[in-house]
Amino acid sequence: MNRLKTTVLFIFIAIVGSCQKYGDLVKINQLSTTIQEISGIAKIPQDDYIYAINDSGNDNILYALDETGDVVKEIKLVNTVNIDWEAMASDKDGNVYIGDFGNNRNDRKDLAIYKVSHVFDQQSGNATAIKTTFSFEDQKKFPPKKDKRNFDVEAFFYFNQNFYLFTKNRAKKFDGITKLYKVPATEGAYEAKLIGTYETCNDDNDCFVTGAAINPENDTVVLLTYDKLFFFKNFEGDNFLEGDVEKIQLEHRSQKEGVCFKNKTTLFIIDEGRGRSGGNLYEYPLK
Repeated sequence: MNRLKTTVLFIFIAIVGSCQKYGDLVKINQLSTTIQEISGIAKIPQDDYIYAINDSGNDNILYALDETGDVVKEIKLVNTVNIDWEAMASDKDGNVYIGDFGNNRNDRKDLAIYKVSHVFDQQSGNATAIKTTFSFEDQKKFPPKKDKRNFDVEAFFYFNQNFYLFTKNRAKKFDGITKLYKVPATEGAYEAKLIGTYETCNDDNDCFVTGAAINPENDTVVLLTYDKLFFFKNFEGDNFLEGDVEKIQLEHRSQKEGVCFKNKTTLFIIDEGRGRSGGNLYEYPLK
């Protein structure tokens, strides 16, 4: 075999090996150390950036990334505090939303969602956000008994002037049930209405719901766990969990924290950095 053919073969093997290493995911790049504790991402139609946040213990900064995962813009939201930012969403008008509703102990009474208006017009520097606060209609104790702790949230999206929140089940006896709540997407204080539930699976190492998104056509919802995707289609109105469900095993377990639609045919997925693993931006081609 000549040198050129050998080189081509080695390149092909390297590419195939790299793809296999990440299961059905295609690694785009390792994220900057600035966002190694990344907890949510969102896309808007007005630009090509991926908007991202870090979780609790980090600055109240919204980051814009290019499609290789490099940070190109930092927007500090001066009227906010990053108590536990856990998820992002967006709408067709170029607004992004930050969910400050991480609630590991199920004892928070200051749950909030921040709106950053027309983020495509924002430059690096300071900005202000519009605040929505809420409480869960079925939570009476803070915290509730250990077997009732299902009020942590790490996943939501915007649809038809409402936010739709999915819980990360923290109950002592994990049963895989995520609860779906509805909150008006306007400034003010509201009660989150329980509108449905779905059982992912009973493995608490894999079946926490950590991300959610709805596609631009509003006909497909995706939920993310550490190694799975759940697609919901053919639903009516906002009865998302009553639609047809397809479960996809990613064959790549990591602390995945966020998902959004890049376009009609591709998802962006991110995971948090843990030692020498994670902290990456991935694509998932829709089949």
